[in-house]
Amino acid sequence: MRWALVKVCLAVTTMVVVAFAVPLGLVVKEMARDRAFSNAEREAAAVAPALSITTDRDKLERVVASAGADSGMAVHLPAAGARPALDIGRRRAADRDIQAVRRLGRASTTSVAGGSTLLQPVALGSGDIAVVEVYVPESEVTNGVGTAWAVLAAVGLALIVGSVAVADRLGVRMVLPAQRLVEGAHDLGEGRLGARVPEDGPTELRLAAVAFNSMADQVVQLLANERELAADLSHRLRTPLTVLRLNAASLGGGPAAEQTRAAVAQLEREVDTIIRTAREAKPQTAALGPGAGCDAAEVVRERMEFWSALAEDEGRKWRVAGVERPVRLPVARADLAAALDALLGNVFRHTAEGTAFAVDLHNGEDAVIVLVSDAGPGISDPEAAMARGRGSGSAGSTGLGLDIVRRLAESTGGDVRVGTSVLGGTEVRIWFQLDGRRPVARGRVRRRRSGKPVPTGLDH
Repeated sequence: MRWALVKVCLAVTTMVVVAFAVPLGLVVKEMARDRAFSNAEREAAAVAPALSITTDRDKLERVVASAGADSGMAVHLPAAGARPALDIGRRRAADRDIQAVRRLGRASTTSVAGGSTLLQPVALGSGDIAVVEVYVPESEVTNGVGTAWAVLAAVGLALIVGSVAVADRLGVRMVLPAQRLVEGAHDLGEGRLGARVPEDGPTELRLAAVAFNSMADQVVQLLANERELAADLSHRLRTPLTVLRLNAASLGGGPAAEQTRAAVAQLEREVDTIIRTAREAKPQTAALGPGAGCDAAEVVRERMEFWSALAEDEGRKWRVAGVERPVRLPVARADLAAALDALLGNVFRHTAEGTAFAVDLHNGEDAVIVLVSDAGPGISDPEAAMARGRGSGSAGSTGLGLDIVRRLAESTGGDVRVGTSVLGGTEVRIWFQLDGRRPVARGRVRRRRSGKPVPTGLDH
């Protein structure tokens, strides 16, 4: 594209220069010729008054000499009576040309050796016609023409070079953004998802770069959503896996029981591997519009009914509060159930049998708070527990539990806090914003007055 633009500009500028320079050069040449013959006419006119007064040779020679062109002017007098034809000065024109001017009675020019001559007829007092000859050398006819042509050629060449330089710069300005766009598309096609294109250059290419960057962002988001979908679906399998593991633990001894427990442990490891492999950046769950969502009280009652059976098998005391009347939340029912299962599953998995737990639902004017508490020993670093949702897990944790809960809350403009419960263990407070406003920064980890993190007992 760059060289094509340069060639087009070169061709167009060359045609324009030729179209103007050639006629202008011819005009300059013609003006120089007209100037030379105008000077010759003035010299001839200076002799005409003397010819109308006298035809004396001596006087005419003085007149011709006083005209300043004694070597370039001649006067041709016709024969009159006993006086023969008289030529004063150097004669260059042919006799036939002089006779033709005398006969026609008008001035003319004729070519001679080294230049041209102007033949100017002058009427004498006797009625005869004399002819004044003025020699115009070729150097005078072409005086200044060469310089003018050189200036025209230099100006034309400068115009051509300048147009090529401007076209090249314009080509670079157009080609470089296009090349960067091609390179960005190539990098994106090879899997480098961070490839982006600078949004500069002409308007069309700038808009193309904006569209490309938007497309690349959408591709990255779609891939992240796919990975997160696989991770979330796999994580939801951990709830029935927890039930299987607890039931397998109650089978007692024997080869069949050991094989069942080994199979459950292997399945759990495989699910964890799938989660860690698929998960990179958890996408936020989209908040639903007004009037949509689910009844949080109903979801809490349903999930507590499920987990209560396991709690009785392990001798855990449990309590639920605030579910007597409907509480609307702008989130999907399945997402809220998955978040509760993640928190309650962590309680069963990371606290000892017999550890009590509770779920409380609080409904406010602009927010709904869900509290999940336990009486476990807690963990030493709640901030790390929240952060591990962004990386790989450790010690049997996939790092998704609290992250799923946090992103569900953030999809409504809320957040999650981790602190110490009244039961002595961990309390996870989920804040759901009902009006969609961004919450005031609250910090996600509650601390004791001493400034040390409060240990919690939840996986993350």
